[in-house]
Amino acid sequence: MPYPQKTALLLINQRSRKGRIEASRAQTLLVQAGFTLLQPDEDETRTYSQLIAAYAGRVEAVIVGGGDGTLNAAAPGVMQTGLPLGILPLGTANDFARTLGIPASLEQAVNIIADGQLRAVDLGEVNQHLFLNVSSIGFSAELARNLTAESKKRWGVGGYALAALRLLRQSRPFSATLVHQGQRVPVKTVQVSVGNGRFYGGGMTVEQRAAPDDGLLDVYSLELQHSWQLIALLPFLRRGTHGRWRNVRAFSTTELTIETRRPHYINADGEIIGQTPAHFRLLARALRVYAPADPSAE
Repeated sequence: MPYPQKTALLLINQRSRKGRIEASRAQTLLVQAGFTLLQPDEDETRTYSQLIAAYAGRVEAVIVGGGDGTLNAAAPGVMQTGLPLGILPLGTANDFARTLGIPASLEQAVNIIADGQLRAVDLGEVNQHLFLNVSSIGFSAELARNLTAESKKRWGVGGYALAALRLLRQSRPFSATLVHQGQRVPVKTVQVSVGNGRFYGGGMTVEQRAAPDDGLLDVYSLELQHSWQLIALLPFLRRGTHGRWRNVRAFSTTELTIETRRPHYINADGEIIGQTPAHFRLLARALRVYAPADPSAE
């Protein structure tokens, strides 16, 4: 059965891990699936969100090829225009695609977009910057600062592990205050993470039951005495069961402020967006994304 014809704005990040290699094949597959594609010129200088706003009146969907950073850059424009978002996972980690059950296979990702099934998902916001997966302060933010685009492209997800091992030797716990539901909770922590989706950092799990449309932000604080204890915690972080550890504080919320004694960098979907204090809030069902049916909803 042929798919109905649709006009879509196609934005492929040529600097993403597989963007330049797969761009031509992605276009071919989308055209075969029935899409009429509009694309900006190669020398275009406007941001993805500016381009989405400019093309909004001429298209019925936005299709973005790249990784989590690329999707993050497009998210404000997609949210503001209300256009549905198609995802081609062409980046390094592709954690948001994994959260939604979108396979790494380009053919399968295109089929999901062509099937037309939409899922309304939440977004997180920190200091007015959007995030799809996770925002963090501490170890992960320092890791994002130390992980170059070149190493991500060369080593893929393994680049995260290499950079983490180097950073582990010099990382130290820091003092922070979690302001939540009218309470001020002082902590000594290695990292505080606030998650919207389920996966981040190349397959780490924010919380094993987390979903991008559950109306909640999942928070955890790693209140470890030594950074090297992260190594022992790593298998639990991958499975999302770290909240059971005695030295891990975990809870869900829709709003949170983190204050620190000295400024600390804030990481949102792998990009450094500023420094503490950090105010987080949930934006419920802010995006409509082409995705397979959520198995947990059945």
